[in-house]
Amino acid sequence: MTTRLAGFLIVAFSLLWAFAAAAAEYVETPSLAAAVAEGKLPPVAARLPDEPRLIDLDAMGRETGKHGGSIRMLMGSPKDIRMMTLYGYARFVGYNEEYRLVPDILKSFEVQEGRIFTLHLRRGHKWSDGAPFTTDDIRFTWEDVINNDDLGPAGAPREMLVNGKPPRFTVLDDVTVRFEWEAPNPDFLPALAGARPLYLAMPAHYLKLFHAKYQDPARLAEIIEKEQVKDWAKLFARMSRQYRPENPDLPGLEPWMNTTHMPSDRIVFRRNAYYHRIDSAGQQLPYADEVVLTIGSGDLIPARTGTGEADLQARNLRFDNYTFLKEAEDRSNFDVFLWKSGGGSAVALLPNLNVTDPVWRELNRDVRFRRALSLAIDRDEINLAVFFGLAATSANTVLPESPLFDERLRTAWSTLDPDTANRLLDEIGLTSRGADGSRLLPDGRPFEIIVETAGESTLETDVLELLIDYWKAIGVKLFIKTSQRDVLRSRAISGDTMMSVWSGIDNALLTPDMNPGELMPTSEAQLQWPRWGMYFESNKAKGDAPDMPEIQELMKLLGDWRSAREPEQREAAWKRILEINADEVFTIGTVNATLQPVVVSRKLHNVPREGIYAFDPGGYFGIYMPDTFWFSGN
Repeated sequence: MTTRLAGFLIVAFSLLWAFAAAAAEYVETPSLAAAVAEGKLPPVAARLPDEPRLIDLDAMGRETGKHGGSIRMLMGSPKDIRMMTLYGYARFVGYNEEYRLVPDILKSFEVQEGRIFTLHLRRGHKWSDGAPFTTDDIRFTWEDVINNDDLGPAGAPREMLVNGKPPRFTVLDDVTVRFEWEAPNPDFLPALAGARPLYLAMPAHYLKLFHAKYQDPARLAEIIEKEQVKDWAKLFARMSRQYRPENPDLPGLEPWMNTTHMPSDRIVFRRNAYYHRIDSAGQQLPYADEVVLTIGSGDLIPARTGTGEADLQARNLRFDNYTFLKEAEDRSNFDVFLWKSGGGSAVALLPNLNVTDPVWRELNRDVRFRRALSLAIDRDEINLAVFFGLAATSANTVLPESPLFDERLRTAWSTLDPDTANRLLDEIGLTSRGADGSRLLPDGRPFEIIVETAGESTLETDVLELLIDYWKAIGVKLFIKTSQRDVLRSRAISGDTMMSVWSGIDNALLTPDMNPGELMPTSEAQLQWPRWGMYFESNKAKGDAPDMPEIQELMKLLGDWRSAREPEQREAAWKRILEINADEVFTIGTVNATLQPVVVSRKLHNVPREGIYAFDPGGYFGIYMPDTFWFSGN
């Protein structure tokens, strides 16, 4: 299917939803009825867009709910207020549960040649304070914020650049804009749908109060002094922050809006009376009137959850809390679901291909060495010993839920085979042994792999302790060195680490439309090739150019993916990228599909019993639409 046809189909589906919504009679939200009767708030029909987004709960296998109630959650830090932006998951476009991009805040969108994006807003859509949401808000954001030298000295974000150039922006009418690049920009729509999204619209009517172009200088100076900030740019940044919504006066488009001034250990989000989604019964979402975040020590959250202080909780809960929480189910009237983690390998070994020691650099770059280490690992035992057999043994690749999943890649060089591992090490020439039977390096040094860890996870240490015996069986000694995250990264970049331990790929739910940069050197934070990543990240100003043919092919494939005009071309590039990573074993995976406890009050409905718990894509709970979660017994 071409992107042009996909866009037209999205328009068609949007029209069908609109017709269905128009046929329904809207139902006033009980908690807002008094304000409507007193004239403080317009009736629901006047608050909704002309064509609201209809959520078909029957098609999703869920119940039509009813309004009311307060969802309680526990957070470990005031900064966790940003979780509400993830959980609310109101985006221009967003992922559905099949990880397909669909319009949300947008009524529809059209894509031509992979480079021309026409975005249609919902006519009559309003900000949470009732002010109209129009293309002027997008124009203000693009021209006066993103491209303002004081507010954005670095220029447009990476996702808005193609070949280093920004798009041509055009306002077609009060509900239609167009972004046009000279070449395809496959990053654009996924960035809009991201857990931390690319924001294209800010409430201009409010933020002009803090903008030097629009506010009287004397009045702006007064506000700067009152807020105790350095200049108007700092003031604007404070008042406009959308991802971490600490300003309760900032209008938004989310299902619930913050009403609490910081600092506070109890943050209340109340329903957005102008929210754009409805159910099939004509009820405006969200169902719950409010969400309350209680801030406390993250270490105490499992215990507090067990006593029934949360209605919906996953943050700060670990798999090793499961038994305790399960025992508390009946006592505290909740259920404990186990969702699958959306990341790659729970624990992965990362040989540093940029290590400065020449002997170790040659070894780490020899695919036979990486394959041998992987083949020596008993992943079934790791699964049983650490995860009670509930995870899945796998190389560090995508999950079965990804459309890019290939069973061959899951098992590539990741089944226990110490005989082949020994043979591969012998082929390399590592045949000399010390008095204790351990292998020696080519220069006569003991074959001792020092695996460095940030020391933030007992899970990593538990797995490494098992690896000591696995690798000893092939004549390799493993030593664990614990440091701190920043120290570990600095040592990797400088080439001092020979190997480190970390989690696998962040996003194992990848689709052909998502950027494949995580699987090739694109960042200095990638511990397996930090200096190559630095080279890419700095646009060749720092670091080292990759000099391995396999890495060079990966970088070429990234270019192929970016320049593709059709989905089939992007998918072909993706499949080859995954094949190279699996065959070359740049990272050594152990198990994935680990389980995340999710505690749900038995009065809270529509929370899926099975789900994928991932930051991106989906925003943890966000992809499952918490605005459709509802309480019984209210």
